[in-house]
Amino acid sequence: MKNVYRPLFDDHNPPGEVFFGHQAFLPHTTTPVHTHPWGQLQLISGGILELNADGKRFLSPSQYAIWIPPGIRHESYMRRSMNYCSMNIVNPLAQKLPAYPCLLEVTPIIEAIVSDLRNRQLQVAQTEPDKRLIAVLLDQLQQARVHDQFLPSSEDKLLKPMLRALEKNPTDPTTLAEWAKKLHTTERTLARHCQQTLGMSFIEWRQRRKFIYSLHLLRKGLSVKEIALTLGYHQASPFISLFKKHAQCTPEQYRQKQNRQ
Repeated sequence: MKNVYRPLFDDHNPPGEVFFGHQAFLPHTTTPVHTHPWGQLQLISGGILELNADGKRFLSPSQYAIWIPPGIRHESYMRRSMNYCSMNIVNPLAQKLPAYPCLLEVTPIIEAIVSDLRNRQLQVAQTEPDKRLIAVLLDQLQQARVHDQFLPSSEDKLLKPMLRALEKNPTDPTTLAEWAKKLHTTERTLARHCQQTLGMSFIEWRQRRKFIYSLHLLRKGLSVKEIALTLGYHQASPFISLFKKHAQCTPEQYRQKQNRQ
């Protein structure tokens, strides 16, 4: 059964130039297609945020925030429970961030400020210290690294069956050469489609899919060694290296951080 979440704020009467919404979402929560006149940064703690905006499908872990500029139609889906924060930014401040939907890397400073705001359930900065804190947050967001998508999708006739299979089974060991044979093309052609359409190699895309799946396995309580074996590694160290690349911490450190929240 799906839970439907509807935006809290009146489009014609935003409570401030920058204002926040905080929610603890239940599993299988959706936000219907909507738009608003301000830009919105969506941040989560734990889990994966799925969002469609401007014809793009975003599948993003908590190490990234999804930025949606003013006026862009979007909808989202949360498969599992998670803490959610929306940072809503009215023009002209919103114009200082990208003019298209994208991911912004969540740095430790951004994470610490948002965690403090969430703990206090702050909606609008009223005091001078909080106004300075929001100014620092805006400055950090303007400097954050921008990514088009963490796990891009494609309707390319060659890539679609391959990506759909890996979405259903992230541990599928089929190599690019084997996929090329199945799809009646060459490995070189398939590799070129990956780079041109996804912006990354097949190996990189598959590793990102494994990383996202590992977050689910961590939440289920599997040990690091069990997760590594499930993902097809013969030992834990390659999995830990993969995890640190995307999460900037080890799997155990990530689990401990989530347990504290």
